[in-house]
Amino acid sequence: MHPEALGGKRWVRMSATMDSVINYCSRCGASVSLKVPLGDTLERHVCSSCGTIHYQNPKLVVGSLPEWQDRVLLCRRAIEPRRGMWTLPAGFMENNETLPQAAVRETIEEACARIEIGEMFTLISVPHISQVHAIYRARLLDLDFSPGIESLEVGLFTENEIPWQEIAFRTIGLSLRHYFEDRRTGRFGFHISELPAPP
Repeated sequence: MHPEALGGKRWVRMSATMDSVINYCSRCGASVSLKVPLGDTLERHVCSSCGTIHYQNPKLVVGSLPEWQDRVLLCRRAIEPRRGMWTLPAGFMENNETLPQAAVRETIEEACARIEIGEMFTLISVPHISQVHAIYRARLLDLDFSPGIESLEVGLFTENEIPWQEIAFRTIGLSLRHYFEDRRTGRFGFHISELPAPP
């Protein structure tokens, strides 16, 4: 699943609910309560028996922007949310993998595509859904790609061919705009930004 996935007002309500769904300690099974632990400044879920603090931290979303000549590889989503809309191959980082490994894995899973990872291109904070999105530029190694289980179709697009009104997530749209602007100038930068909650 891609990330900004649960974007918008619906996600803001859901995230508030999700922050309160921890009822029992995963270590000892006792009940937990919300309180500010000693030396902390924020409320956390703390076990009433063993004292374990259950932290909830932002999720990392990692993906690639695969290039082939003057085109980029996009995937049309086969799953909710945003089913039928287009995105770069990206998803939640797994435990025990590096950022580049996550980008390569997501590209294989969603587009069955082989890439050579380049430099990180965009790093976008999405605080209203507690996520950080990292997109790498990547070189598509060949044209042997096909839809993965989470994609309806995959394809290569020039800037003029991209279905801009059907881009699934704001972070992807922003990364694509930076990419084509940098192509025009002939200099690729590293773009760090923050997305506010949608109105």
